[in-house]
Amino acid sequence: MAISKRNACTLCAVMILGAIHAQTVQPGPESIEAPLIDAHLAAGKNAAGGRDNTPDFYGLVTALCVAPLNAPVRPDAPAPRMDPNRARAYLEPKKAFDDLFWMGTASRSTWALTTSDGIILYDTQSVYDAEDVIVGGLKKLGLDPAQIKYVIVSHAHENEVGGAKLIQERYGAHIVMGAGDWDMVAESVNGFPNGKPKRDIVATDGMKITLGGRTVTIYLMPGHTPGTISGIFQVHDHGKPLTVAYSGGTEFNFVNDVPHFDTYLASERRFAAIAADAGATIIMGNQSQFDNAASKLRMLGDRGAGEVHPMEVGAAAVARYFKIEDECAQAVRLRLLAQRR
Repeated sequence: MAISKRNACTLCAVMILGAIHAQTVQPGPESIEAPLIDAHLAAGKNAAGGRDNTPDFYGLVTALCVAPLNAPVRPDAPAPRMDPNRARAYLEPKKAFDDLFWMGTASRSTWALTTSDGIILYDTQSVYDAEDVIVGGLKKLGLDPAQIKYVIVSHAHENEVGGAKLIQERYGAHIVMGAGDWDMVAESVNGFPNGKPKRDIVATDGMKITLGGRTVTIYLMPGHTPGTISGIFQVHDHGKPLTVAYSGGTEFNFVNDVPHFDTYLASERRFAAIAADAGATIIMGNQSQFDNAASKLRMLGDRGAGEVHPMEVGAAAVARYFKIEDECAQAVRLRLLAQRR
């Protein structure tokens, strides 16, 4: 059957439009990998479950699986500003264990490990909060801030390193920080309105900070920041020794690309294995919304005889904490990989 020139043109047009349509509806890499991304997110969210179906790590899931950060703070970012209403966020300091004390807010934690020869401090709050939260908090607890001998800074973000200079200069304490984070401090243009701490002890992998017979073992965990460090140490609950895994850095506020997530995941998996090998039954860190320290420590007043310490979540729950980090980091990494193709 003969086809007129006009019909032939129409047929060509239909074929061209059909080809264009076929191209536009073909699934791209992101849509192909969407089910796998969703599966990782679901696995991360499901790992939050805790006792009596009450999530242990709801805040962690929110920060990593629901609304993750996706960029680092610039070295030339504006200096932190003093909030005149900041004291409203301060919470009463608490004795957490026989030999570990907590100071902070609903979102930020500083920990003081007491020994016969002084105090090992973990993280230092913001530059404007350290005086009231740490110095004032230790005094309220009946402890002498001048006994701080070592300060371990888990990572060099403003809310963890802000008070390091004050404690270093006033009390002569040694500051322990990863090499990459000492560099971050040096490179910061506006982040230290009252001056920077002097470069002091550079953390190395497996380093032991020992004071008065107590030891914190440090592990290099780059990812959250270049020099993030985590730690393993013991505390005592009515004389019973318990092992703590201190997670040094958590959120995805670093350069969001595949290599950075590879670094983050490698560190997270390594520390998860270290925590498991150490028999850690407590997970804690610098952000109370992740380990629920602020709320759990306020449960101690109602703790009955024989009841488990609210922060002793158990080895399985510690593993679930790391699973949340792992699964939700994998989801973001896959999305970045798909976008790159």
